[in-house]
Amino acid sequence: MSHIEASHVYKVFGKREQEVVKRLEAGADRKDLTQLGTAAVIDASFSVEPGEIFVVMGLSGSGKSTLIRTINGLWKPTTGSIKIMGSDIAKMDARTLRATRRDKISMVFQHFALLPHRTVRENAAYGLEMQKVPKAERMERADTWLDTVGLGGWGDKYPHQLSGGMRQRVGLARALAAETDILLMDEAFSALDPLIRREMQEQLIELQETLSKTIVFITHDLNEAMFLGDRIAVMRDGRIVQIGTSEEILTEPANDYVAQFVQDVDRTRVLTAGSVMERPNAVVQSNVGPRVALHTMQEQKVAALLVTDRHRKLLGLVRDRQVVRAAREGQKSITPLIETKDVLRVNENDPLSSLFAPASSSIVPLAVTDDKERLIGVIPRVALLQTMASIGPDTGEIPVIDDSGELHAGEKVNGDHGAGQAQASPQDLAAEAVPQEDLGADESLTGPAPGLEDDAASDATATERKEDGL
Repeated sequence: MSHIEASHVYKVFGKREQEVVKRLEAGADRKDLTQLGTAAVIDASFSVEPGEIFVVMGLSGSGKSTLIRTINGLWKPTTGSIKIMGSDIAKMDARTLRATRRDKISMVFQHFALLPHRTVRENAAYGLEMQKVPKAERMERADTWLDTVGLGGWGDKYPHQLSGGMRQRVGLARALAAETDILLMDEAFSALDPLIRREMQEQLIELQETLSKTIVFITHDLNEAMFLGDRIAVMRDGRIVQIGTSEEILTEPANDYVAQFVQDVDRTRVLTAGSVMERPNAVVQSNVGPRVALHTMQEQKVAALLVTDRHRKLLGLVRDRQVVRAAREGQKSITPLIETKDVLRVNENDPLSSLFAPASSSIVPLAVTDDKERLIGVIPRVALLQTMASIGPDTGEIPVIDDSGELHAGEKVNGDHGAGQAQASPQDLAAEAVPQEDLGADESLTGPAPGLEDDAASDATATERKEDGL
């Protein structure tokens, strides 16, 4: 069951709310109805699953803050329904609504909303006080959550003695201390300095990995939405114009408005290895012989094959020259031929920005593995360059990253890491990729090196005739 489910929600302010809704349903523009009322939310439908971070993003006046206030019952929808764990919040009596807010929903506000006459500890414990938790227990729990958000030892201070970032941490601790399933965050980090804001975003992600709260996060910052959201709802003029993952919104914008909204996003920090990888067809298991490997090379028209064990765990690669030689010598296994030196693996969740340095030094495509080190795809360097250079029909030109991108994806199969390699800029990589001989080396898992295919084929044919007595 969804923790939050909104169905055709309208919220109109004014004396003729129902008439505004009827005209909107008939296709009228809200700008033409301002004399009748203000339509803040128009026909909003969505669901939020348990443990999901659902980000609502839009510019000022788009209706996102009104929407979150209908979720916690501060404002009743004009029409439509919002269900909290199966119960329609608009149909709750006052007592049930208070219990729902107290026990199921917590909120973090943009401007902290701390009580100035109470200590940090007392502020963090306020939700527990409303739940009538005994004082000793709530103070102990408040201290635990203050420690969790990095404010251990600050419990006796007052809000005016804290920085903006610290006060927002108190607000977060207060919401977490209530231990509700749903957390609503209305522009929670917008008032913070950029550096502190990034720290809070990272801390929220870290906490979410262990707490798995259901979070509705309101923001006007696209980068924040892309960083935090499992899914994102983009609002404009009271309507939700698109709901999707960061990748879906970035690569498949629903309309020109969304396309313009995301056109300046650095795609290399949003898209992942899994989104650009290609199917690893040029693969054999380690228990096959040279003849089978040669046959696969001929079928796939490649000069090298990746090698896995029977559980698809990546072991390395074998090259055509070594395989041909092994077939001539009558060897029965390719295991002694497996190389690990030039194979770099990356995780499917690694952002593209971290792949350029490993790709610049690898003579074969990057191998994409899952969390169990199983091979699930490959990324030729040319695929990265095409991602950098592509211009979509709606999104405009993609900005490039600079030389300061973090490098963490260059892990070699044999246990070495690529962290010590110099970070190459995308422009440098593009320049390096121009010579045909360089591209030929990179494409060794997607196309044969010049002159080797016929060599390998003729050698394989000769070997087969010799073995077959022809």
